Amino acid sequence: MVAITFHVDAVLFDMDGTLVDSTAGVIGAWETFSETYSGLDIQKILSTAHGVRTVDNLKKYCGLTSEAELEKEAARFEEAIVTSSTANGRKGITLLPGVRPIIDELAPGKNNPKPCWAIVTSATRAYASAALEIGGIPIPDAFVTAEDVTHGKPYPDPYLLGAQKCGVSPEKCLVVEDAPSGVASGFAAGCVVIGLITSHTKEQMEAKRPTYLVENLSSVSMKMGVNGGIDVVIEID
Repeated sequence: MVAITFHVDAVLFDMDGTLVDSTAGVIGAWETFSETYSGLDIQKILSTAHGVRTVDNLKKYCGLTSEAELEKEAARFEEAIVTSSTANGRKGITLLPGVRPIIDELAPGKNNPKPCWAIVTSATRAYASAALEIGGIPIPDAFVTAEDVTHGKPYPDPYLLGAQKCGVSPEKCLVVEDAPSGVASGFAAGCVVIGLITSHTKEQMEAKRPTYLVENLSSVSMKMGVNGGIDVVIEID
């Protein structure tokens, strides 16, 4: 085991698959949508759709093109994630390993004028807010959701905006991601990236060559720096 220690001005966290596990609800939502949109290959969708904005997935898999319809159906889909996450004995939306101690440590640094961490998610603001509340994670002032960008992950826009909201250069930020599209987004923005093996295979994540790759956030610790920013320690096997 090797410990790698470094300092960043801010940490930009993805949400689904990084901080919380909403897999049960996502499966339920696609099952609900298959009643409206016939021919959906749910297993194929699940293998490629994670980390991408709902509106982009609905364009791709449901053939929606109207902006008004996309907005309405995205809201319906993400509401279905929450409501179906506990249906039929499903486990609900849960915190992932290692998240609680990190969030508890960083919670005091969530506020403006210069927050030292952000949440940058492909989810809508309504769903992301609900999922974070269920997980007991405070919403930082630097909060980027699907509505805030024209181009979602893998484009750099979400993480560039996250760095901007923290008032720091993206080159001095750490992105924490579980999806290949998110890793690509973080790199495109110029950030250092930790990849997590929580929602995709090790091979899928390795293909995107994140700066560091760990199983989950149990291998990572973070502390607010004495003079600002965040001190990060990663335990690598």
